[in-house]
Amino acid sequence: MVPLLLVLLLALILFGAGFALKALWWIAIIVLVIWAIGFIVRPAASGGRRGRWYRW
Repeated sequence: MVPLLLVLLLALILFGAGFALKALWWIAIIVLVIWAIGFIVRPAASGGRRGRWYRW
């Protein structure tokens, strides 16, 4: 009984880690797309130069 519970617990941990990593990959892709769009479509600053699209 104990080995069965250990195997189920291990499967649950691995499933949770896999789901979290997949979610993090999707978040990273979305952030990369937003960054690329912001880099391409940035407003012009004073003096005709391209300004920064972020605040910091």
